[in-house]
Amino acid sequence: MSFGRPPSISTGFSPAPPDRGSFPLDHYGECKEYMSVYLDCLRKNSSNSTPCRPLNRNYLDCRMNKGLMDRDDWKNLGLSNLAGDTPKSGPPTSTSNPPSSQTDPSKPS
Repeated sequence: MSFGRPPSISTGFSPAPPDRGSFPLDHYGECKEYMSVYLDCLRKNSSNSTPCRPLNRNYLDCRMNKGLMDRDDWKNLGLSNLAGDTPKSGPPTSTSNPPSSQTDPSKPS
């Protein structure tokens, strides 16, 4: 009886780079906050990713900025058509500041 790899694999096998979409694990938790917020959103929305897409974009932006994945165009990642969003550069916050209702005195009414 033989143990080990099947005979067909033992000859001519060469390792290949990972497929597109594979990237290093975040061992140091550099983007853990973004990931947690995104996963919480998925849980609250019964795994419906539509309302969580901006959070997904923020998470992937963090990964690209930290070198945990290669930079890619948002259209290639399926996140180019988000309405009026820009990825946050800082970590997510639990409170949101509503826009100020004060008018700018330098602008005429």
